[in-house]
Amino acid sequence: MMMMRRLMSHSRYVKSLVKTFKQTNRTRYLSDSRQSSESIRRFISENTEIAGEQSLTPEIRLRLFTPQCRFWRENPQLWPFDDPYWAIYWPGGQALSRYLLDNPGVCRGKTVLDLGSGCGASVIAAKLCDAAHVVANDTDIIAATAIHMNFELNCIEPAVCLTDNMIGSQVERFDLILLGDMFYDEALANNLHSWVDNCIKTHGSKVLIGDPGRAHFEEHRIRRLLHQLAQFELPDSVKEENYGLTCSSVWHYCPQL
Repeated sequence: MMMMRRLMSHSRYVKSLVKTFKQTNRTRYLSDSRQSSESIRRFISENTEIAGEQSLTPEIRLRLFTPQCRFWRENPQLWPFDDPYWAIYWPGGQALSRYLLDNPGVCRGKTVLDLGSGCGASVIAAKLCDAAHVVANDTDIIAATAIHMNFELNCIEPAVCLTDNMIGSQVERFDLILLGDMFYDEALANNLHSWVDNCIKTHGSKVLIGDPGRAHFEEHRIRRLLHQLAQFELPDSVKEENYGLTCSSVWHYCPQL
């Protein structure tokens, strides 16, 4: 629970962006030439558990932190990489994934980008719904490995995983952009708002947002430009892990509102 509390108290994407420019435990760990993709995969396997059945999408299997995992109770300082936000199935991502699975036509035949992908559940859901091309983006390179492993768990060919910070950059055309649990910080929310506006103006992208009603989301000006598509009551275990949040919603960003 020590690691869980630490993860719940920080912004996933903001913290990972800051760590891009700092010397971290991850850098020290990965600088050892003996480390390989296989050793990282083995570390993930040994320190996570296959779970997901208690989520909004029990049909998707994921490698996650559970009470049976060492680092659920271990001192977080012993974790050798960046904080593992990819090991938690966040409620906004759960809502997005459930919505896609319930409405496969949203993704079918489309190109899809999942920004701040984390465990990769939303991009897995998009692929299960027959998206033509899916891209996961997370600045944590360990998350990219975890996403590949989660695709394999679900018997799907791994997605393209990009680890560059895409916010503010010029990107290729995507029909659909997914933002799950990304509104943790006002500065990040402002940057996201500007970036998705540009994606819509340049490429006509559709933007879906999943969020359980966090303050930075509810209070941001983008909130007035959203149309709610669905709301889901969170499973009891997810409510407990997220300090009493009870529901999570999916929103369509409509800048013309």
